Amino acid sequence: MKKKLGQNFLVDKNIADLEVKYANIKSNDIVLEIGPGYGILTKILAEKAKRVIAIEIDKKLINNLKKFLPNNVDLIHKDVLNVDFRKLPRFNKIVSNLPFQISSEITFKLLDYDFELAILIYQKEFADRLIVLPGSKNYSRLSVGVYYKSRCYFLRTIPKTCFKPVPKVDSSMVKIIPRQFPPFVINNEKFFFNLTKYLFNYRRKKIRSILNSLYNLDLKNVPYLENRVEELLPSQIGELSDILSKMLK
Repeated sequence: MKKKLGQNFLVDKNIADLEVKYANIKSNDIVLEIGPGYGILTKILAEKAKRVIAIEIDKKLINNLKKFLPNNVDLIHKDVLNVDFRKLPRFNKIVSNLPFQISSEITFKLLDYDFELAILIYQKEFADRLIVLPGSKNYSRLSVGVYYKSRCYFLRTIPKTCFKPVPKVDSSMVKIIPRQFPPFVINNEKFFFNLTKYLFNYRRKKIRSILNSLYNLDLKNVPYLENRVEELLPSQIGELSDILSKMLK
């Protein structure tokens, strides 16, 4: 194991079988797997899918996987955060036990790609942030971004004993389905995501205070100024984003 890579490998075949079942893998599917580790999930995916694209950062693991995986598995030795998904063979599903330390970065990266569905295992605390409502301590820019781009469903808790070495906390299996259309319309997505990030960086401050530090604007008719961002629905943050982006033109 390499501690700096946050490696906790799935060793429970029953969990891998469940992931494949939830993904409803068909013989014509091309599946992306991130961090195949010991290959327990990769092998099952390869038995069901037309093709598996497995991206692994650890060269030793790549060499080991080559010894027993079938020919319909493409092993790529790279850091997934540096991989351009659009230059890979076109995949339609994602099934992965994600490295915990890149959960946020890889989630946003995946949601910029057009896929059918993803079955992903996250650290439980992180997974909780994907599906919470305003007012929760776990509500974050991640919650807002994932809601805007997808539908996310909790499937089940995965005991920490299903991994080696055993992590300190349990994990969660979730299902993510990209939205064909966003749940609300905004005029400037880039501005919306930047504003969301900044507001959550100062989540304990009132929105009036944050905006006054950001912009030289007359905020008289701007809504939600006395709220904190953790109290707002994603659509309300979108409303605020549209008003501000219009004022800044």
